[in-house]
Amino acid sequence: MDPSALDLSRMQFAFTVSFHIIFPALSIGLASFLAVLEFAWLKTGKPHYRDLCRYWAKIFAIGFGMGVVSGVVMAYEFGTNWSGFSKFAGPITGPLLSYEVMTAFFLEAGFLGIALFGWEKVGAAAHFGATLLVALGTLMSTFWILASNSWMQTPQGFTIADGHVVPVDWFKIIFNPSFPYRLAHMTIAAFLVAALVVAATGGWHLLKGRRDPAVKTMYSMALWLLLILAPVQAIVGDQHGLNTRKYQPAKIAAIEGLWETEHGGTSLNLIGFPDMNAEVTRYAIKVPHLGSLILTHTWDGEIRGLKEFPKEDRPNSSLIFWTFRIMAGLGILMILTALIGLALRRHGQIFEARWFQRLTVAMGPAGFISLLAGWITTEAGRQPWVVYGVMRTADAVSPVTQQSVGVSLLIFIMVYCLVFGTGIYYILKLIGMGPTGENVLAQTRSLEHDADATGRRPLAAVK
Repeated sequence: MDPSALDLSRMQFAFTVSFHIIFPALSIGLASFLAVLEFAWLKTGKPHYRDLCRYWAKIFAIGFGMGVVSGVVMAYEFGTNWSGFSKFAGPITGPLLSYEVMTAFFLEAGFLGIALFGWEKVGAAAHFGATLLVALGTLMSTFWILASNSWMQTPQGFTIADGHVVPVDWFKIIFNPSFPYRLAHMTIAAFLVAALVVAATGGWHLLKGRRDPAVKTMYSMALWLLLILAPVQAIVGDQHGLNTRKYQPAKIAAIEGLWETEHGGTSLNLIGFPDMNAEVTRYAIKVPHLGSLILTHTWDGEIRGLKEFPKEDRPNSSLIFWTFRIMAGLGILMILTALIGLALRRHGQIFEARWFQRLTVAMGPAGFISLLAGWITTEAGRQPWVVYGVMRTADAVSPVTQQSVGVSLLIFIMVYCLVFGTGIYYILKLIGMGPTGENVLAQTRSLEHDADATGRRPLAAVK
């Protein structure tokens, strides 16, 4: 096996999974948002809720479709590039992914058509039921995918026979030690991705002069969700970190750029540049005992340094040291954005503060960036294991050549940029158009009429 072919195979899978994960994350969050909007319409009868639901359903459908297409590619990669893993772990990962298809995907696909095109063809209750089932399907998909991935992080409930794993206890396999934390962390991340996109869309149209109920409602709802979930995500992330320290201590040491075990209290490296060869974190800015407080919740807790692990078992600290800080830093910005929004709301300025609207627009991609940084931290931090402590990544790859993987990677890059670039462009175009509907159009015409009566058109102020 050519070592460079292994690296290219990892690059190819990282590229395809990075493209894939952003679309399911958006669709998971939007599916539940659609259910809430439709419920609000049925409860209040206010037409702008229906306008918003139909508007965001278009964006959800595009994200869902691109997520399905990119997911199929990844399924084939298990056979083409990672046949060693499929042969070894297939008896566990195969059924888990099959459960995802038979429950979540079939549920989503079965009711998606009704949710998208059944507004005038079925009753209101039946349509709302279809929307709920689609939202439930996205959450069930998250459940099974995270069960499979979490088992690879903290495997249990199996034995090894004839060169492959044999399931012994499916309850332990599914509900492995890291699963509850990872499921909660990923689900909340998906909701935050959607909330930031919706808030950015609302902020964009507020900057353009729109003040109709649809724009105000989606902007307000997104900021409320951000205010609730961003702090919760920080708490869940803290608990996930404690779980990771227990089951994957080398990952924690690499995330913190910690080489020596510090007795009597561990410092936290705020910034620095880990050097894997020299086994030191250069130019580190340390805060004494803060590492112990965060990672052990005690003043003098000890964290094992990377030097306590064999070199061949160490994750790449140079990479995940910074991806973790990108994720955490953006999380702090999300909390601050939500708190600023709350303060402006209490002073009646949330729809008038243009500087804050620009901030929400700028924060629109933050959920995606934080999500990708978090996944890189999780997956690169697991290395050199594909099934942690059980199977190494080098043993999981197919007997492929450097040339074949390099050519396929190049093709993937070109096709993905064309296909998914077009999809992303269309989503951005829909976002730029904003929600429409009879109620929205009537409100817009009313605003323009009032502005004409006073000699000032609403868009004139923002040109």
